[in-house]
Amino acid sequence: MPDCRYSRTTVLVYLLPFALLIGSLFVGRYQTPVSAVVDESMKAFSSLFFGTPASVSTHHTVLFNIRLPRILAALMVGAALSTAGASFQGIFRNPLVSSYILGVGAGAGFGACLAILLWNNYLFIQLMAFAFGLLAMFMSISMGKASKGTGTLVFVLSGMIVGSVFTALTSLVKYVADPYDELPAIVFWLMGSLAAVRYGDLLYIVLPMSIGALVLFLLRWRINILSLGDEEAKALGINVEKMRLIIIFCATLMTSAAVSISGVIGWVGLVVPHISRMIVGPNYSRLLPMSMVLGASFMLLVDDLSRTIAATEIPLGILTSLVGAPLFAYLLRRGRMGWN
Repeated sequence: MPDCRYSRTTVLVYLLPFALLIGSLFVGRYQTPVSAVVDESMKAFSSLFFGTPASVSTHHTVLFNIRLPRILAALMVGAALSTAGASFQGIFRNPLVSSYILGVGAGAGFGACLAILLWNNYLFIQLMAFAFGLLAMFMSISMGKASKGTGTLVFVLSGMIVGSVFTALTSLVKYVADPYDELPAIVFWLMGSLAAVRYGDLLYIVLPMSIGALVLFLLRWRINILSLGDEEAKALGINVEKMRLIIIFCATLMTSAAVSISGVIGWVGLVVPHISRMIVGPNYSRLLPMSMVLGASFMLLVDDLSRTIAATEIPLGILTSLVGAPLFAYLLRRGRMGWN
């Protein structure tokens, strides 16, 4: 009966990203009428499949060179952060865990700030953010395995230590940066934005996000077992340490790829899995796909708001905090922080 009750809601949520994708093409300061969107879409389709010359009108530039790559990036980043957050919450058995639990966000933020300080090249910013995000994850895991303690609490505490170190290093980079040129770029990047995303940037994150999402999707039933506890998982024949490390690596891979292109954006990996759990329940066979779809929709909606509600674009990190914190407080008040 619960499946029947939520089936219509589930179908609507799965269709939501497609509706938002189409609607986001009309959103922006440059007005694009429906006729222009239809005409330019038909021309782009004809150019792609039949080789006819593509137009270079203003509508075409705005729709397919500026808005569409940003829309695709928002969908990918939201899906990656929410999927990683749901996976972390399952293996750590903690509803307050997010995708930045192992210091990934702090490490990626430091890598990007260092690249802005040394090179100020967009490609180097992405590569450094991605590399230092993975480095933070490996440092947290190594510290946890070298510790005398056991269990998931050691990994969480190790992530807090690594995150604090990289946060301090980021503050050091901001302190030595040029206050008129480099410092504003660092601060703006840390607040999160998709304004500068182009098609070439998406190529750097498609592969790591696809690999991480595919592995997590194939291991979704094992996340169900790990969420029961280590003793139960071992009794069912699961190599707990190995499986946890694989899931942590894949979730961190997705998070690092997302941070490398969008900056540090919080609350998505924390709030969206709880909403998804309210819709489809705690079974990760349905929870992971729902988190992916709902996270993509949430991020695209926030990105649309960031470029329309004010004369200047509002950073995504500010909006996700303003939206996510009250929503999380509401869920906490409703008592929806459990696993049942």
